[in-house]
Amino acid sequence: MFASPFPDVDIPEASVFDFLFTDVDQADLDHVALIDTAGGAHTTYRELIERVNATAGALAARGIGVGDVVGLLAPNSSLFAVAFHGILRSGATATTINALFTAHDIAKQLTDANATMLITVSALLPQAQEAARTVGITAENLIVLDGDGVAATGHPNADDLLAQGAPAPQVDFDPATHLAVLPYSSGTTGNPKGVMLTHRNLVANMAQIRPLLAMRSDDKILAVLPFFHIYGMTVLLNAALQARATLVVMPRFDLTDFLGTIQNHRITYGFIAPPVAVALAKHPLVDQYDMSSLRVILSGAAPLDAELGIAVAKRLTVRVLQGFGMSELSPVSHCMPADGGQEHFGEAAPLSSCGWPVPNTTNKIVDPATGKEIAYPTQGLSEPGELWVKGPNVMTGYLGNEEATTATIDSDGFLHTGDLAQVDDAGRVFIVDRLKELIKYKGYQVPPAELEALLLTHPAVTDTAVIGVTDDDGEEIPKAFVVRRPGTDLTADEVIEFVARQVAPYKKVRRVEFIDVIPKSASGKILRKDLRSPTA
Repeated sequence: MFASPFPDVDIPEASVFDFLFTDVDQADLDHVALIDTAGGAHTTYRELIERVNATAGALAARGIGVGDVVGLLAPNSSLFAVAFHGILRSGATATTINALFTAHDIAKQLTDANATMLITVSALLPQAQEAARTVGITAENLIVLDGDGVAATGHPNADDLLAQGAPAPQVDFDPATHLAVLPYSSGTTGNPKGVMLTHRNLVANMAQIRPLLAMRSDDKILAVLPFFHIYGMTVLLNAALQARATLVVMPRFDLTDFLGTIQNHRITYGFIAPPVAVALAKHPLVDQYDMSSLRVILSGAAPLDAELGIAVAKRLTVRVLQGFGMSELSPVSHCMPADGGQEHFGEAAPLSSCGWPVPNTTNKIVDPATGKEIAYPTQGLSEPGELWVKGPNVMTGYLGNEEATTATIDSDGFLHTGDLAQVDDAGRVFIVDRLKELIKYKGYQVPPAELEALLLTHPAVTDTAVIGVTDDDGEEIPKAFVVRRPGTDLTADEVIEFVARQVAPYKKVRRVEFIDVIPKSASGKILRKDLRSPTA
C-alpha cells in the first residue's frame, strides 16, 4: 500500500449546500458566480444562494424532500446550477441524466432511480415528456426550467418555482449516509448502474482537490464539461463555486465558441477532455484567438496522450495537467497539483502520469492473476497491476445491486478500479490500460454489453461482440463484430443505422466487421482479446 504524499485535509460533517454556501464572505456575495454565454446573463453568489433556497422551498412545497429522487435533464446553464443545488438543498437526491439520451434511455434511468420528478429544458421536452409518460411522472412534476411557450404549457418553469416564495425547508439527515446524487456508470462492465454518492463523498472530494487545483476567486473558469457528468459536477458545480471563482458556462462544445469564450472572457482555468486537447494542439483556428489569459488546463475523463498534452502546453504557453478518477470515486482520485508538482516535489509530474493520489487516500496495485500486492518500487516503475483506492470519496455502492457492489468494493474498503496501473518511486501513478471492457468514446462511457444486447434484437443478427478500437484520430470507438443469419445480406451501414436510431449519439457503433463465429470461452464469455488484432 502507498498513501497520498499530500497532508490529510479536514472533511467537515456538512451537507453540500452548507459546505458551499453557509460561510460566504460578505465581499463574495456580489461577486459573479455564473455567466451564461448563451444570452449573457450574470448571476452573483447572492442571487445564486437566494435562487437555490427558493427552488428548495418550492420543491418541498410539492412534497419533495429526504428520500425522494429528482431527475435533472439539461445542458449546462445557470438554471441547471440552481436546480441541482436546489434539489440537494431540499434534502432530495439528484439523478443527473445525459442530455443526449433518448426517451428510452431517460425512462430507464428514471425507473431504476425511482425518480418521482423530472426537471428539464424546452429543447429536450419531447423526449422528457415521452419518458415521463412511460414512468408515470405527471405533467405537474415535469418542470421545464425555461418553459414559456406552447409546448411547455401545463408544466411549471423556473420562474414559477422562484415566485412561489416558499422558505427553504429545515432538513435533517446524516451527510455520511444520505445520498446527494445518483449519477449512472457502467463501473467495471455491463449496463449502467446508479452510483450512490453521499453528501460526505462530494464534500470530501471538494476538500481533497481544493489544495491541489488551487482555484481562486479571481479565476474565470470555463464550464463546458457537462454538469450532468460527475467530472463537471464535482469540479465545476461544486469545487469551483467553493473557491468563489466565476464559472463561464457554455451549453455545449463548439470550437469557435470555445475559443471566442476564452478570448472574450479572459478565461484563466480550463477543464477539458482529450478530444478538446486534439483541437487545441492541431486546429489552425486556434491561432486566430488570444489564449494568453489561460494559466492552467486540466484534462480528465479519459487518458491524455503525453505528446498531445505537451503540444498543447507549447502552443498555448500554458500549464497542462492530467487527473484520473471515476464516478465511483466522486470522481477525482489522482491529480497533478496546479504547479505540476514543483512546490511539493521539486519537479513536475510527467504528463504520461495522472499525478499522485489525492489527500486522505490509500492505494494498492494488485496482480489481477494472483491477488497479491505488487511491491512499491525503490526506483523506476513498479510492475503493472489493478489499481485499488480507499478513501472518503469512495461511493457507498451501486443502487439496488449488492452483487456488483461487493465485486467492486472489498471488505477492507478498497474500490477495485478495473484499471491497470503502475507507480513510480516518487508515488506518481501511470494508467496503463483498462482491465474492464468499458469503451470510452470522447470521455463518455459506452458499455459493450448494452450494444450487444441491442444488436441481438435485429432479426438478421445471430451473434455479436463489441469492443473498443482506435480510429485514425486516436479516439476509442465502438466496433461491432457481427454474425449474420444465414440467407440474409445485412450490410455494415444497416447495422450502424439500426443502432444509431436507438441510442445516444456517443454510443453509436462506428465500425462493423462480419465474421463466422464469435470466439467464446467454455463458460460462454466473449473472448474479446481474440477479436483485438491489427486489422480489428
